[in-house]
Amino acid sequence: MSRPKLPRPAPGDVLLVCTCYEDGKALYGRLLNEIGGHQEGDVLVLEDSGVRLRTVEDPGWDYLHGGNVPALVPDGGPVPPVAVLVDIPVVYGGDGPLLVDLAATPGRGVRVQQDRLSEILAALLAGALAFDDLVRGMDRYGMYLGDGGRPAFPVPAAPPRRSFPALPSTASALLVRTSFDDEDGWRALLDELGGADGDGLLGADLDEDELDEEDAPLEALVVDDRAFEGLQPGEVPALVPPEEHTTLVALADARTFAEPGRPLTVVDLYDTPGQPAVLPCRMVGSLACNLEIANMDFHEFVAEEGVEPWWDRS
Repeated sequence: MSRPKLPRPAPGDVLLVCTCYEDGKALYGRLLNEIGGHQEGDVLVLEDSGVRLRTVEDPGWDYLHGGNVPALVPDGGPVPPVAVLVDIPVVYGGDGPLLVDLAATPGRGVRVQQDRLSEILAALLAGALAFDDLVRGMDRYGMYLGDGGRPAFPVPAAPPRRSFPALPSTASALLVRTSFDDEDGWRALLDELGGADGDGLLGADLDEDELDEEDAPLEALVVDDRAFEGLQPGEVPALVPPEEHTTLVALADARTFAEPGRPLTVVDLYDTPGQPAVLPCRMVGSLACNLEIANMDFHEFVAEEGVEPWWDRS
């Protein structure tokens, strides 16, 4: 699906991109009232910081996800450090707006509280905060300095910038191998997940009408390619093609082959792009199934520091 390119903001401006529409009309929920400021044409100037938000609308961005934003930045000029998305969680859930990294690790996201948006954007633009600081400060709901508890598995430090190919397009999930030091462990993982067919599909013969979302096997396309060696969660969202609604990406990384339960690092692609959840491999199918039927949210599978995960309780 082809999306319109974003406009190039004036120096110092930040794009406020609406990604939620009804009958072609842009929806902002309560956000514009809650962040305050005064209007200067299509620019909203935030009073306490002077940050300039340029509101941009196009129904072609309906349901645009944070990971797909970097591909819409125009070529041939300076890349703005960040864009702000007004998406479905903002409009209908009252969540904070989604900040999308466009420069350091493009495509990863973090949510911020409405009343702190001005302060945080000003600090980012001035260099007093880095996007890494925001990501490290997320709670398990993906909110910067939120009160939802610290994740038990913090987001890894951003690696040096490198290029990866696009991931395959699929309407299910992806299981991506990122560690290649244990061939026997990789084969054992695939066997534990039910084995892949000749096309690299796990769970290809599942009867979806008989699935139990509490104990569902993982249905996924397997990606076993050294081009993805060392891939980190924050780098994943920008690699997922927008053509299909990929449910999630699960990384088989070094932890998978070193710890009991063969834990996989699962990456959120929608609510907070790039946020990881580390789960025993047996639980990843349940997460994928519950996301697919909108029965649970990604954050419900993010383990909280100092709290036993619900899936380990007897």
